[in-house]
Amino acid sequence: MSASVFLITPPFTQLNTPYPATAYLKGFLNTKNISSYQSDLGIEVTNVLFSQQGLQQLFAEAGAAAQPLSENAQRMVALQEDYIYTIDAVIRFLQGKNPTLAHLIVKRGFLPEASRFAQLDDLQWAFGSMGKQDKAKHLATMYLEDLSDLITECVDPHFGFSRYAERLGRSAASFDELYAAMQQPYSYIDNILLGLLATKMETLQPALVALSVPFPGNLYAALRCAQWIKQHYPHVKLVMGGGFANTELRSLSDERVFEFLDFVTLDDGEAPIENLVRYIAGELPLASLKRTFALAEGKVVYINNETCHDYKQSDVGTPDYSDLLLDSYISAIEVVNPMHSLWSDGRWNKLTMAHGCYWGKCTFCDISLDYIRLYEPIAARLLCDRMEQIIAQTGQNGFHFVDEAAPPALMRALALEIIRRKLTVSWWTNIRFEKSFTRDLCLLLKASGCIAVSGGLEVASDRLLALIQKGITVAQVARVNRNFSEAGIMVHAYLMYGFPTQTAQETIDSLEMVRQMFQAGVLQSAFWHQFAMTAHSPVGLEPEKFGVVRETVVTGSFANNDLVHSDPNGADHEAFSFGLKKSLLNYMHSNCLDYPLQKWFDFKVPKTSIAPDYIVKALLEEEFISTKPTTKIIWLGKKPAIEIFTKSKKGNQWEMASLSFQGKKETVNFSVSKPQGEWLVLMLALISVTNEKIYTLQDIKSHYEAAGLEDFELFWDNKPVNGLYKLGLLRL
Repeated sequence: MSASVFLITPPFTQLNTPYPATAYLKGFLNTKNISSYQSDLGIEVTNVLFSQQGLQQLFAEAGAAAQPLSENAQRMVALQEDYIYTIDAVIRFLQGKNPTLAHLIVKRGFLPEASRFAQLDDLQWAFGSMGKQDKAKHLATMYLEDLSDLITECVDPHFGFSRYAERLGRSAASFDELYAAMQQPYSYIDNILLGLLATKMETLQPALVALSVPFPGNLYAALRCAQWIKQHYPHVKLVMGGGFANTELRSLSDERVFEFLDFVTLDDGEAPIENLVRYIAGELPLASLKRTFALAEGKVVYINNETCHDYKQSDVGTPDYSDLLLDSYISAIEVVNPMHSLWSDGRWNKLTMAHGCYWGKCTFCDISLDYIRLYEPIAARLLCDRMEQIIAQTGQNGFHFVDEAAPPALMRALALEIIRRKLTVSWWTNIRFEKSFTRDLCLLLKASGCIAVSGGLEVASDRLLALIQKGITVAQVARVNRNFSEAGIMVHAYLMYGFPTQTAQETIDSLEMVRQMFQAGVLQSAFWHQFAMTAHSPVGLEPEKFGVVRETVVTGSFANNDLVHSDPNGADHEAFSFGLKKSLLNYMHSNCLDYPLQKWFDFKVPKTSIAPDYIVKALLEEEFISTKPTTKIIWLGKKPAIEIFTKSKKGNQWEMASLSFQGKKETVNFSVSKPQGEWLVLMLALISVTNEKIYTLQDIKSHYEAAGLEDFELFWDNKPVNGLYKLGLLRL
């Protein structure tokens, strides 16, 4: 087997599903008949490390460690036979291959337990609602986390399940520390990684190796791979791209980077990698490369052939997951909150509904960069075509749409297309909490298989949301979240603290808003991030407009995105970090919702100025849904049964129609006049979601009147037709 291009995701991203970048690129290269092979070396290293043989070597290393072991590590070394005996069965269970092991795991006598299990006493309440499989996954995750602690303490301080040597890559304005790390002997994990890489390089003999680095936690391993390839295959060209390069390396100038790599590309990878393949084959000159850093005459140069255009999203092909070890990914549940666990539990196929962000205004976001700035949606039919291809290839029907913010109109079109094709899928995505997400749209999304959404509430303060240019208010977010929650769709909110000029009062008020949303049941999961000023955001580009001072003035030769800044008008943001996160962890588990906010902080904080019923009142406000003549009307329900009967009163007789609607949970009956009943049965068939044509309210009214019927509004806007909204009649 050989391949022109070897696509690598270095350790570590996710253990439950492949990071999609290489699958996207392989799908594109297929359209160009360029042979490629992809590997997620993160899951492959994990499989070697967490095996009987791997643990035997790990404990041998730990036993030979020079430094004294902690009490926790000593306990694990003493129990090493139990770990070695159980590891293969646990990994198979987490891979979904051995579900009956859950019965043993939940007994709490099968797995050896170290320090990570100490927190379980506080979580006993959750296990009754989690179910046996999820409880076992959670316990097995703690077991692996214990082993991770042993690895970090005894053999490789850089180790982490979803990040590796992340500290070396994060905010590394200088390449010095990473360069020094590359001169050190291989670590324990390095040796496993490079052993796997050696086997693949010998088999594939590629002309180009492409390293995808989405996060700082992949950078060290990527450079280790590149360093080894340079030493053993000096003729092979190496390129690095991905999210880390796109945000951090836009002003790269350190020549030492090119001791390991030949090229670094930015933004969408399709055109750059195609041009590199053609350049290596001698078909293009160096000047024809696209958005690519290279070394020329000892200096770093940036080459961007303006005549070469990027590919439209309709032309990049379907992500191709072949070559990846799809049955080897492991589902972990670290946090028992069901929404929070989606990121680590289950195999999700990754797709994108639209390139870039349709909003593109948030002042903390890198909206000046093309991968966000250039918005291009993909047609719903093409998305469904790709979903069907991926399901056929992977056997998995779960999808995570990894958009910056999925557009509501496209989500509606996608949901309709999924239902029409009778695709059985479950999916989730990132959104903006905008008022377009009405009750009826949320019900449609649920009917198509949408199980969850995540979105940025950021700072739950209307003043700061306006400063962010988020285009939403806290009350609006609460109502949108209510629509999702009542439809049965889980909601996760990204929260931010430390935005420029944010006061202590606003921080506490924001926490109170979040507490009330959890208490009202309209928010199921959330996560606090501390604001970071980035070079390509409006705040980073014009800090004086936001009342902060940019302290990073010298551009480094390596990574330049995160900027040091001071906030003379704001609070001591760092001081709030622990209390915000501790309170949120409890709220997600429905704990301590009645605690005074002061209890979460070990310093005096202001009392909240938010009324205790602010969110409840916002939810009680009636949202006026204007049903315009252009409003689209769709019927999700089944065709009703109709029976004609004669009604008599005071000697008069007339024919009536009894309509019987079968829902999944109940049967609903009502009666109308025979002409109206026969017309309604016909109309519901026409506006059924299975039909391509979509009818507006005006279309329906015209059809009603053409049938010779009178008083449309009196019929349509009153009982019993109003009852159909509970059975699947939607206004979109």
